[in-house]
Amino acid sequence: MLSNYELMETHAGVRFKQDEAGRLITGPRIFIGTTRQGIVERYHQNLNEDIANELKHVVQKSPWLDTPNKVNMVEIIQVLNKERPVERVYAGPTYVFHDVRGKHTEAVRITHENIELLKQYFSDWFEDVDVGPVFAVVRDRVAVSLCCSSVQTFGAEASLKTAKDFRGKSYALDVTTAWAAEIQNQGRTALYSTAWNNLSSQAVARKLELKQYGVELEFW
Repeated sequence: MLSNYELMETHAGVRFKQDEAGRLITGPRIFIGTTRQGIVERYHQNLNEDIANELKHVVQKSPWLDTPNKVNMVEIIQVLNKERPVERVYAGPTYVFHDVRGKHTEAVRITHENIELLKQYFSDWFEDVDVGPVFAVVRDRVAVSLCCSSVQTFGAEASLKTAKDFRGKSYALDVTTAWAAEIQNQGRTALYSTAWNNLSSQAVARKLELKQYGVELEFW
C-alpha cells in the first residue's frame, strides 16, 4: 500500500512528462502536491534558475505539514511574476480508489472492434483506445459516458466525461469503477483528481468513496 506521499509522487509522474532530473517538460511552471507526510514539488525545466531557487525557499518555509490545505499562494505568485505574469492557478483535491476489482457495472470496454460507439459524443477520444483501457456506458448504441487514462506509468489517472444530456444518471460511477478495476487488475494504482470549483466531479469522488490523500497546486 503506497503512502500518501508516494501517491502524490505517482500522481505527478502520471500527470506530467519529466526529464531525468525530475524537472517538468510539460505542465505548469511549478507543481506542488501537499500531503500529511510531506510535499512533492516539481519545477518546469524552462523556469529561470534563480526564480526556481527562490520558489524552493518559499515552498520549504511554508507550513504544509501542519496545514496542508494552507497555501502561501500570494508569495509564490509574486516570485513567478518576476519572470512573467502568472496566467492561471489550478488547485484541487487528489484521490485514490479503494479496491474495486470484481464490482459489477454497466460499462463496456471500448476497443477497435466497437470504437464506432464513441463517434457521436467522443470522436476526439479515438486515440485513447490505443493508450489505455477505455470504458463507456452505452445507450442505444451510443457511448454517453466515458472514462479512460491517456497517460499511464505505474499509476493511471482517471479522465472522465459524460455527454451533457446524460449527466446526473450515475453513469460516471459505472465507467470510473470499471476503469479503476481494470487498472488495478493490471497491478497499477488508480488515481482521480479534480479542481476545487468542480463540484460535480467532487460529488463523483464522494459517491465512489475515494480516499483523499492530498491537495495539488499548479501555477502556469
